[in-house]
Amino acid sequence: MKNYKIILAYDGTRYNGWQKQGNTENTIQEKLERILKEISGQETEVFGSGRTDMGTHATGQVMNFHMDWKGSAESLLDAFNAKLPEDIAGLSIEEKEPRFHSRLSAKAKHYSYSIWKSRKAPVFERKYVFRCEENLDIDAMKAAAAAFIGTHDFKSFCANKRMKKSTVRTIYDIVFEETEEKLTLHFYGNGFLYQMVRILTGTLIEAGEGKRNASEMGEILQAGKREAAGFTAPSRGLFLRDVYYEDWKGGTEA
Repeated sequence: MKNYKIILAYDGTRYNGWQKQGNTENTIQEKLERILKEISGQETEVFGSGRTDMGTHATGQVMNFHMDWKGSAESLLDAFNAKLPEDIAGLSIEEKEPRFHSRLSAKAKHYSYSIWKSRKAPVFERKYVFRCEENLDIDAMKAAAAAFIGTHDFKSFCANKRMKKSTVRTIYDIVFEETEEKLTLHFYGNGFLYQMVRILTGTLIEAGEGKRNASEMGEILQAGKREAAGFTAPSRGLFLRDVYYEDWKGGTEA
């Protein structure tokens, strides 16, 4: 059995997230496993680097799976892409060592969140941005974001109130990318809790709207309660961009 790594891109709009569930077959993992079974005739479990939520997108999701495939890796990718729907694509493939695991081997991840700040409606980007009606103070958002850089307990930014494992994570950087119509926040970290990026984004938006001060961010972290942080930004603006398997030193190489 060979261990294959595939980098995926997908539009998550019509899916109930990545992870397969008992009450629906409309998940990305479920669809990929069905396709791989059609190709090989084997039951094949796929492992994703992250369990993206319903409506969340990816340009650099990583999955791995074990399969007894006689052809080349490239022929497997071709067969895989031939059966995928138009909103999912396999971008690259490589054979990895048996112990490689897309999630457990990951050292860091890059997520982005896009906010539409123009008064004009985002006709062609409406599925991929959160439209903010208020004017945003970007400098205030940057000042608030600085409090999250480093290693902290992000329990206040986790939507899973029953989380029993450690909620300590390290954020390496939060980069602001701004155009006339759109603001995109890039989050780089060693791992992210359930809905953590969306809650961080919601909190930063509130800072940009003048509803919170940068000085409050430390208090929110210390509170350790979800209620202390801001709203959860909608999933449509969130993208899993890159997964890093070497220690993160900056930049965007996956």
